[in-house]
Amino acid sequence: MMASISKSEKAYIQASLLSSNPLRADGRGLHDYRTVSLETGVAPLANGSARVNFGKAVDEGGGGTEVLAATKLEIEDVKPGEGEEGGRIVCTVTCSPAAYPQLSSNALDELQYDYTTILHQTLSHPSLHPTDLGIIPYKKSWLLNVDLVVLSDAGNIYDALFMSARAALWDTKVPVTRAVQYVPPQSDGARGKTDTEDTMEVEGVGSSSLDTRHMPTASDFELSDYWDEGAPLSGREKWPVCVTLNIHSTAYFLDATLLEEASIPLKLLVVYTFTSPTSSSIQALRLVGPGELQLPQIEKLLQESEPFARQLHTALNTKLKDEDIRRNQKARDRFALRS
Repeated sequence: MMASISKSEKAYIQASLLSSNPLRADGRGLHDYRTVSLETGVAPLANGSARVNFGKAVDEGGGGTEVLAATKLEIEDVKPGEGEEGGRIVCTVTCSPAAYPQLSSNALDELQYDYTTILHQTLSHPSLHPTDLGIIPYKKSWLLNVDLVVLSDAGNIYDALFMSARAALWDTKVPVTRAVQYVPPQSDGARGKTDTEDTMEVEGVGSSSLDTRHMPTASDFELSDYWDEGAPLSGREKWPVCVTLNIHSTAYFLDATLLEEASIPLKLLVVYTFTSPTSSSIQALRLVGPGELQLPQIEKLLQESEPFARQLHTALNTKLKDEDIRRNQKARDRFALRS
């Protein structure tokens, strides 16, 4: 969302960015990010959650671009055409009115719709579909809701949205389920019991109305009791990161502030997925703004943006793995206390 800026401010910022020795107001280089803070597990009732802040003022304890993301799993019926496992991903972005006080209610709704469309179209693509959203083949599956809230916008909102969504999905735990099936009563001749003694089977238990042994079909499911409340969502290494190139003439820069965004005519959003340390693919690509780019320019920018995305992906993974260690230790401590 562009800030209000005068013509003289706009000309000054553009001249500084295009000079032989580019200068930004906060002293960063053209390709440097502001300080990024990330924390997972911030919403206890969610299946996964994260809070990301770009450019938080440490001394003042606030400021920057801040996004809160949370995932919630719900059970739903598998609809025709969704395949054996089913499972859907639905993304929703909500903007706090405090983040955009200058916008009317209708304008805020339009902004939320734009953010939601970009996130949902990218993250719900079949190539990113987790393999563990199925519960009962052709019958029951998990609906994965990814909800994001923009708490404040100080520039570079798209990178923050994708980073917070990726962190929340990384943090997501899927409850472990076990399929069960009703076994009809056997005749008294089978086990020497009367018709009134309905005998059922369950794995590891003497008698029950449910059977969880090797079943051709399942009619229902039950949750297993795990100390960590589930297993990590599958394929979490594939969730993408976004790099926003802010383009003016022959120059581009990363992680723009609001004033810098207001001074440039065009943004190129490039969303990368890294399937291995050496391979990557473009998951989404979008131009935002009134400017134009020729195909050779786009190709050059894509080549140059990939290393930045890889660095961001590597740094984010390192932080998320550190968060895993911290969260798992806390979970073990809680489990030990309950035992």
